[in-house]
Amino acid sequence: MSTSLITTLSEKDLIELRSAKKKMEEIGWAMKGLNRIGGVLETGIDKLPQKQQKWLQQLAHKVLHTVVKANLKTMKKGKTKAAPSNRTYKALVTSSGIVGGAFGATAFAVDLTVATKFMMRSIMDIARSEGEDLSSYDTQLACLQVLALGGKSKHDDNLDTGYYATRVALSSAVKNATSYASKHGMGAVLQGSNNTLMKLIGAIASRFSIQVSEKFVAQAIPVIGAAGGGSVNLAFINHFQNMAKAHFTIRRLERKYGEAMIKGAYEGLEING
Repeated sequence: MSTSLITTLSEKDLIELRSAKKKMEEIGWAMKGLNRIGGVLETGIDKLPQKQQKWLQQLAHKVLHTVVKANLKTMKKGKTKAAPSNRTYKALVTSSGIVGGAFGATAFAVDLTVATKFMMRSIMDIARSEGEDLSSYDTQLACLQVLALGGKSKHDDNLDTGYYATRVALSSAVKNATSYASKHGMGAVLQGSNNTLMKLIGAIASRFSIQVSEKFVAQAIPVIGAAGGGSVNLAFINHFQNMAKAHFTIRRLERKYGEAMIKGAYEGLEING
């Protein structure tokens, strides 16, 4: 890292940026949180029929649309800087997984919808704790972007999953959706199927569906059961809480130092271990 960046960023901010990058570059949630069945997951995902893969992609899109309607439209200003209630949301998502796990793959769509709704609430909570204004359209869409941050996985070889690369890939859709929402309001943006927000949801869903596929295969394993379903969901939300913490830490530092400065520092940091 250049001397200028070292002298510009405080020691505390450098530590936070390093921690954020480490979170962003960790392996995917399933391989990390479910390493005992990792081999089964990899084999299962690779063997998913094309029809089922398409269904999972469509489900990811539908769930995101539902979550947007349930959460983004109702976002209100709240107290900033309060510690996020991560444990509460982990308990809620884990409970959903326990119920879903008891019924296996047949309850997957319902479980995914419930789990993703609570995950988005948790992401919003983390955003607020990092000083974000939840009434801002930019913040609302930044919360949605977290679900595109999947970590490293062998199943995302066709996507550039680097943090800033992901933001660049979504930047045009985010800019258009923010501009439209600013003019017409989030309520208007949520109407119809051929508007800027739907295009953004589609772009995010294509990335989120990778995580959805891993979750589906994990819950479809017969030995998983109710307790295992809870473990799958706990790993799922733990991953996205980490992504949210890293994402909004970086955004906070960008507000302080400027995006170019933080991007340069981020890309120059070496992460060991």
